[in-house]
Amino acid sequence: MIDALIEGRLHRKPGERIAKNGNRFVTCKVRAVTHEGEASFVDVISFQAPVVTALLSLDDGDAVAVSGELTLKVWTDREGTARPSAGLLAHRVTSTYHVQRKRQVLADADDPSEEAPERQKAG
Repeated sequence: MIDALIEGRLHRKPGERIAKNGNRFVTCKVRAVTHEGEASFVDVISFQAPVVTALLSLDDGDAVAVSGELTLKVWTDREGTARPSAGLLAHRVTSTYHVQRKRQVLADADDPSEEAPERQKAG
């Protein structure tokens, strides 16, 4: 198993599916750009409810970072050329939406005007 963090943009909106056992899961593709400027696509799947919910809240083209178990494979195209393929079983997801939400929560927690009533009386 390879632990990986993949950053990129969603290629199409993530799709929700239902497994044979009735559980929800999500699939999507992340377009990640290499340091040489070439694009690679990573097939992402997750069965974890928080990750499913987070990915389904995003849309085509949204920036995202997913981490989990990476699987590397090679497939052969019609011309006989070997092509790399990557798949990720996602355990965590972060997007600009989630980062903004977390920053807002932290900002609200640091705002002295939002102190708990007990602290204001004691002060």
